[in-house]
Amino acid sequence: MDTDDRRFMTEALGLAREAWNMGEVPVGAVVVKDGAVVGRGFNHPIAAHDPSGHAEVMALRDAARNLGNYRLPGCTLYVTIEPCVMCAGTIFHARIARVVYGAPEPKTGAAGSVVDLFAEARLNHHAEIVGGVMAEECGGLVSAFFAAKRQTRKDVAIQA
Repeated sequence: MDTDDRRFMTEALGLAREAWNMGEVPVGAVVVKDGAVVGRGFNHPIAAHDPSGHAEVMALRDAARNLGNYRLPGCTLYVTIEPCVMCAGTIFHARIARVVYGAPEPKTGAAGSVVDLFAEARLNHHAEIVGGVMAEECGGLVSAFFAAKRQTRKDVAIQA
């Protein structure tokens, strides 16, 4: 595993923890250009009342503002969980060169788990995809989040 990939995924994990602290599914993302983070984001669709409030979209929006362009060629997106279809579409439109994700998403993953939009030859943009970077840490964070939610629900049911 590339040391830069590990370093930037660690930063994305920190952002995922921020999402958890807000009660959101803990997914974090950073956009990197020329070795520097130019965009950051974490899941917050609930708090923002925004169905597009996924970590990837937030990081891409931040990078676009910071770079002054909605196109982000030469950038790498690091995200803790495999992108969904919506996020894959946003990645295409931003012209991201490389996507590095942590854990696969077996229910909504669009980089190979459910569908592989990045391998679809009919689409006009293709990013390099690297999956499984710090997968255990990334997937473990989401699993722990949902386990804690289930336990809270169980505790509330017992008290009722």
